[in-house]
Amino acid sequence: MTTYLQPGRFKHPAQSPLLGPAAGVAPGLVLALVLSLIMVLSTPAAYAGAGAETYNELLEKELIYPDEEWQDYVTEIGERLLAVSPHAGRTYTFTVTDQSEVNAFATPDAYIFVTRGILAHFNSEDELAGVIGHEIGHVVGNHGRRKVGKLRLGEILGWIGSYATGSSAIYGLSNTLTQTAIAGYGRAYELEADEYGTQFIMRAGYNPRAMLDSIQMLRDHDNFQRTVNNRPAFYHGILGSHPAHQKRLHELVQQSQHLFPDELAEPERDFHAMLDGLRYGDDAATGVVKDGVYYHGALRLAIKFPAGWSVNATPQEVFGNTPRGMDKASIGVKRQSPPEEEQTPEEYLTKTLRRDDLEDGKEIQVGPYQGYIASVKVVSGNAQVRKIAVVYKDGGVYLFNGELGDKGDPAQFEQQFEDTVNSFRAMTAVDLRLINNQKIKVVEARPGQTYADLARNIPLKVHGEETLRVLNGHHPRGEPRAGDLIKVVQ
Repeated sequence: MTTYLQPGRFKHPAQSPLLGPAAGVAPGLVLALVLSLIMVLSTPAAYAGAGAETYNELLEKELIYPDEEWQDYVTEIGERLLAVSPHAGRTYTFTVTDQSEVNAFATPDAYIFVTRGILAHFNSEDELAGVIGHEIGHVVGNHGRRKVGKLRLGEILGWIGSYATGSSAIYGLSNTLTQTAIAGYGRAYELEADEYGTQFIMRAGYNPRAMLDSIQMLRDHDNFQRTVNNRPAFYHGILGSHPAHQKRLHELVQQSQHLFPDELAEPERDFHAMLDGLRYGDDAATGVVKDGVYYHGALRLAIKFPAGWSVNATPQEVFGNTPRGMDKASIGVKRQSPPEEEQTPEEYLTKTLRRDDLEDGKEIQVGPYQGYIASVKVVSGNAQVRKIAVVYKDGGVYLFNGELGDKGDPAQFEQQFEDTVNSFRAMTAVDLRLINNQKIKVVEARPGQTYADLARNIPLKVHGEETLRVLNGHHPRGEPRAGDLIKVVQ
């Protein structure tokens, strides 16, 4: 996917009111999304395959969680709930996606998706059943076929595209098209889905109070994301945090107490045993070098620097240098602000960056991305060669700078610089799995042990203590009790 409205040109978001704060987006993408939304609103049959379309999109981007045990487990719970619903006997598809976000959603053609990220935050099978029951409730309630529900397709596909490319452009576009509608349908449909879900989990032998526990978990996670991580939450069901909704759901559970079974049915599996080994997060992807390729998780990019070079990074920049004792050379890449007007990559260098010292420049194609590379006139200092390049990727502008000192082979360095620029690509789901080894580990809390103690031995270097509290349902100030089964990250 490119980010050009005309071949080789960058459209600044300010010139396109529809895009809001998102970065430049290809006209084909805009047209395709708008046309798909029009088709959804005008042709019921067109939306009937939204789940299959979403599943195929996830499959193509290798975002189906590659763990058959978890796929089977979620399906077992879903089928158990389905058997006591008005849709008993109908075909549903239950899928775990390989995404760290806390999310779950349903489509009208009976596809239920839950992320591995949300799985990590549950503390019982009953809680997981509560969310799956809620999503089945959306399908039973026919919410997706109503006008507002249909507009969620743009949000769903945008979320998938945003995750797979590391770009906020697609999500920004889809969110602009859907945010008003989502706010409009929220509480009535979410409450109805919760009412359905409570009925289903109770009939299936689960503890209906788990619906309240799962909503509290989502509220805690939402609060953690906003106040600690300064990030938005994804899960649409968080609308359950509205006080009126919470009050109604508590009343529903209380009114149903006389229907509670004397004994709860056995769970499908040992939930904590399933959690042990579940892949967690994507943060380990930041600053990882594997087989000579540098992966930058925050920027969602991968770059191959010359063999033997040392590589370092900040949240905004990646830079490589020759080892000590070798000819002094360096190459760096950082993300820049987009241009204020429509520009080609060459114009970005000459107009936005006001470079008048370029020579031997040429347009380049870096995978699906367009760019420009040139030499920089050396008028001072000890450098033999200076190089510069710019690449447009998914709404972002990436600037490369390279310099060779007073020793070394200029022709070899120029080739190294060009090879590094051409190696630039977006990270994929396969990349994330390859380099992210973080997993959930279930341990038994010892007497007096705190989350601060546990956080000292986990790979999460930022907000580790707070993250463990959220994972274990003790946000914001709770502590484990001796003998509790506690989730940590290893």
